[in-house]
Amino acid sequence: MEIKVTTEFGNIPVTVVHVDGNIDSSTYQAFQDKVTGLINDGAQDVLVDLSHTPLVSSAGLRAIHEIFNQLRAANNEIDDEAMRQGISAGTYKSKHLKLLNLSPATKVAFETAGFDMYIETFTDLSTAVASF
Repeated sequence: MEIKVTTEFGNIPVTVVHVDGNIDSSTYQAFQDKVTGLINDGAQDVLVDLSHTPLVSSAGLRAIHEIFNQLRAANNEIDDEAMRQGISAGTYKSKHLKLLNLSPATKVAFETAGFDMYIETFTDLSTAVASF
């Protein structure tokens, strides 16, 4: 797995993490560590580009969830209870983490795990960047 980081400018600067290769049990930690480092260095809004990622395993989904939690904490987003209520009501989506170009297999896993309830996905880079 290789990770490249760029910045796209829409309404705000968006850190785009381009992943090339699977995010699975052997690579999830490197992926999570890379994004955690970006957050620690000040990244507030992250778009993960999965255009070249055929598979995101359960370990990869856990890493995405941990990144979601880190961004929520770093940006002083809503508390846990308000978030849970918003997810249940269908009114909450992460303002700081979004995903781009999920493979069909990853999309199924993502939706089966319920991540689509609180993380938006896109198929177009410019639309994704503009959504922040």
